[in-house]
Amino acid sequence: MTGATLAGAAAAALVGGFINSMAGGGTLVTFPILVALGVPPLVANATNTMALWPGALGSLWGYRDRLAGMRTWIGWFSLPCLLGGFFGGWLLLSTGQDRFARIVPYLVLGATILFMANGPLSRWLGRRTGVDHEGVRPAWPFLAAQFAVGVYGGYFGAGIGILMLAVLGLAGFTDIHRMNAIKVWGALLVNVVAAALFAAGGVVLWPLAIVMAAGSIAGGYGGARLAQRVGRVWVRRVVVLVGLGSFVWLLLRSR
Repeated sequence: MTGATLAGAAAAALVGGFINSMAGGGTLVTFPILVALGVPPLVANATNTMALWPGALGSLWGYRDRLAGMRTWIGWFSLPCLLGGFFGGWLLLSTGQDRFARIVPYLVLGATILFMANGPLSRWLGRRTGVDHEGVRPAWPFLAAQFAVGVYGGYFGAGIGILMLAVLGLAGFTDIHRMNAIKVWGALLVNVVAAALFAAGGVVLWPLAIVMAAGSIAGGYGGARLAQRVGRVWVRRVVVLVGLGSFVWLLLRSR
């Protein structure tokens, strides 16, 4: 690989880590660039997963204060992320992604609409922010929904942040920065498990993955710090824009 190719991939990962930290959807920057560089789609997906998960470490450091008092809740939340990521990664290695790619755009669109509506819907359901404190377990329907998000993330991953934010909104969370912190942790677990399976399956292009990992760490930290300074309304708008853009891109790609 040429130096220009590696530099371009690293720059894409920097932007992808930044977007993932603020709203999710960084894969929509990095994945098409890898395909444009001539990487086969399945290998590009696996390499992208391996490259972007370290960016979550930078994001977590930037969001570290937002997870205070969440130990019990996060412990339960982690289980469906790990199990879903494993199952989704196994599905990708076993079945390929062509058929699934046809329904991905509509999953992302539905999640974006759900995220836009989660405020009024949560009020209608009578939910409050009491789930935000230590000592409370997530409800079983939420854990089941998060498992489904984990499967999707392990299989393909584009738009996983949008899906997770939508589910967190229905679980009663209203603080977008805390939601982003939890989302980053969940995506990290999903992607670590899936990346381990992809590495064992020999479908990771390591030179690209290594340089992209460095870029994603820097972008993840920068995005986390910026997201907490620009205000919740603007971050929510970014989430919606990324979600709608994800839907359009995935729909065009599936045809």
